[in-house]
Amino acid sequence: MPDNREAFMRRALDLSFEKMRELRTAPFAAVIVKDGKIIAEGWSEVTVKNDPTAHAEINAIRKACAAGGYHRLRGCEIYCSTEPCPMCLAAAYLAGISKIYYANSHEEAEEFGFPHQEIAAEIAMDRKERIMPSIRMMESEAYIALQEWRDQYASSGGYDEN
Repeated sequence: MPDNREAFMRRALDLSFEKMRELRTAPFAAVIVKDGKIIAEGWSEVTVKNDPTAHAEINAIRKACAAGGYHRLRGCEIYCSTEPCPMCLAAAYLAGISKIYYANSHEEAEEFGFPHQEIAAEIAMDRKERIMPSIRMMESEAYIALQEWRDQYASSGGYDEN
């Protein structure tokens, strides 16, 4: 199979320019590739949809999973115009993406007001020290749902069946 990595990144970059100019949105785009073929594309729709989770990578992952009828993207690679933010990186891990390629870094994105590193630093902090408090409550009641899930569904493949 020929090495098309540069072509896939070129598509992500072209898409970032195209959607930024067309939709007046942030210049972020992502392309998901499996077996040398693009299976999904996504771009930032945060301001278009008034949805802070509508990042390029999330949108591409959603499209790829919907098209394939599964929630795992094993064997897929993602090409991103900018290094994924912490939320998108977590989504890539949860989706089982095997490799991430990116053009702009977190540091470069931060120069333009995108707080990727700031959020990553917050996540790394102890819950009690974060700017946004995380307060645990009703844990014993909630734990019952986890136990029931394990007993009813986990043995049949559960979350990781694909």
